[in-house]
Amino acid sequence: MANVGRGGRPGDGFVGAPETVRARLRALRAGLWAVAVVLAARQAAAVFSAPRADRLTDLETWVGPNGVLHVKGSLYESTRFTGTPFGGLVLKPLTRAAEQTLGWGWTFGTLLLVVALGLVAARALPPPVSRRTSLLAAPVAVSLLMLSLPVRNALHLGQTGIIPVLLVLLGCFAVRGERACGVLIGLAAALQPTVLLFGPLLWFTGRRRAAVSTGTAFAALTALAWAVMPRDSNRYWVHHLAGAGLGENAGDAANQSLHGALLRLGLTGPPETGLFLALGAAVAVVGLRRAVRCARDGQLLLAVAVTGCVAVAVSPATWRHQALWVLLALVGRVGRKASDRYVWPVAVVLVMTLPARMMLPNMPVLDPLRDNVVLIAALAAATVVPFLSRTSAHYRTPVPADRAARVPTRWKRIPLLPSGRVLTRPNLLLELLLIRVGYSAYQQVRLAATGGTISGGRAAAEHHGGQVAAVEGFLRLDIEHWVNHAAVRTPFLRDFFDFYYESFHFGVPLAVLGVLYVRRPADFRWARSGLALATLLALVGFWLYPLAPPRLMPGLGIIDTVHGVQDFSKPDYGTLTALTNQYAAMPSLHFGWSLWCGVVVAVLAPRWWMKALGLLHPLLTFSAIVATGNHWVLDAVGGAAVVATGFALTRLVQGPRVRTAVEPVGSGAEPPVGAVGRTSG
Repeated sequence: MANVGRGGRPGDGFVGAPETVRARLRALRAGLWAVAVVLAARQAAAVFSAPRADRLTDLETWVGPNGVLHVKGSLYESTRFTGTPFGGLVLKPLTRAAEQTLGWGWTFGTLLLVVALGLVAARALPPPVSRRTSLLAAPVAVSLLMLSLPVRNALHLGQTGIIPVLLVLLGCFAVRGERACGVLIGLAAALQPTVLLFGPLLWFTGRRRAAVSTGTAFAALTALAWAVMPRDSNRYWVHHLAGAGLGENAGDAANQSLHGALLRLGLTGPPETGLFLALGAAVAVVGLRRAVRCARDGQLLLAVAVTGCVAVAVSPATWRHQALWVLLALVGRVGRKASDRYVWPVAVVLVMTLPARMMLPNMPVLDPLRDNVVLIAALAAATVVPFLSRTSAHYRTPVPADRAARVPTRWKRIPLLPSGRVLTRPNLLLELLLIRVGYSAYQQVRLAATGGTISGGRAAAEHHGGQVAAVEGFLRLDIEHWVNHAAVRTPFLRDFFDFYYESFHFGVPLAVLGVLYVRRPADFRWARSGLALATLLALVGFWLYPLAPPRLMPGLGIIDTVHGVQDFSKPDYGTLTALTNQYAAMPSLHFGWSLWCGVVVAVLAPRWWMKALGLLHPLLTFSAIVATGNHWVLDAVGGAAVVATGFALTRLVQGPRVRTAVEPVGSGAEPPVGAVGRTSG
């Protein structure tokens, strides 16, 4: 399989490029490698900064002073070792290494393996590959691997899950000769038996000598381990059926195989075993057929990834550090339209780099999805994702998005983004993914601003609250106490503002985005970008200036109308206590998001009364945040500032908003009546 169909040189499409372009490309490549180095250093620092008892825990239980590899009896007397007998045979010599030296060597050795894996994966991209892609693919691949949960988990635990993946890729793309290819894959299978699934892939793609070598190498290494450790081999291969049942509870959420998913659904015993075998066989047949088609199509890396995803699903236990195959599946191209092309790679990257709780809300009804998110991605890649064939007309040239006419940039060093002024509706799934992950990141940053605890920044937040109160007093803006007590004395106002504060913060922005997505796609992009940038700027404010709201300022006399009277020795923030940082008051995104809604509605609504209702929303929100004691007046000023800056940055990088339905560039269509001369401003 090595290098089949990789005709042409990577640089052919880049010959004659201006020297300035080449220089920028070299600078970009250097910057990406710098990012990869920083990420590698960060991962190493995370390992060595952890308490000794919490780092390299699996490695310690294997080869440490009291590890299972020191035991004279069976490796499997305890549940701490789950590898193959051959894996134990390979690791046994490490028991003579000093503990500290072994930890450093294992960690940096693992990082080098990750770099090698990224280099091989980048080299294996299906042709044609431009010079730009060939130069940038390697640092991007290494960075994604460093960020991925399997690599981070392997580094933290001291696991070996990266080695089988690297051996398979070396066998398929780096070595010459079918026999060498088969030996490397057989070695990988001796460490992780489900790698034997690559044997059928080799056989049905015409690499039969490699397939035979794979089986021979696997059998020879397994026999060697059996001769040296017959008792352990019998227990692993016969008593536990290739390791099934060893180690942690197979129903744990960390096991991302079909077996683990069925156990989490409550199935046990023979029914679960039968269903697992039936589903596993179906996934193996469908997945391997798809992998063979990909290989014959010249997409060899995708074929390897699909086969690896089959192995993830059908293994009795696939722990996090063994799920790296799923990340390789992002090389497949999905979608005929340009707007759909990024959905699959973005989804894979998010699944493989972020915790499941960031992907899906913490709701009981979503537990089956959240607990199996890696398995779902593996099953999708193996069985249903419609990867494009290289013979498809849309493989290299997807249907482009309609765009408005380009406008000149005002600053030479700040060019407009090439995606600016797009008229086509964006992909809904991609938007939902980004909104969900963006909101999860927003929650995490708000909490991290006070050291990861609700009360971590209380002293600083109350000090900053005193500063804001003094500034408002100087400016004669200190109306919080009067407005709050006026609302408390009027039950109707108190109930209304409490309801408005709790109910409209998320509902109105989502409704505005939904209407724009359906009715005004181009304006949706403009409005969404402004909102995202405003929220990002607000996070910077939360981080740099933690601020206590008036209701959490001792001695101020503000009544918390939403959560009740506060005990300032131990404030209770209601149901939000365990969810978010209550000292993130500056700027007020309650007001900022409402102002964003008002501006968007006022600009885009076709009727005057709609515009008036839109502008009424930020006014009522301002009244609610002050009346309930949740924000200072200056917090609203800060919210307005980040919204204004967000819209300004959107105009800077995208150009002016498209004001009417215009003729898409290159469409050849006639512009609608009244559109000429009014396309932008």
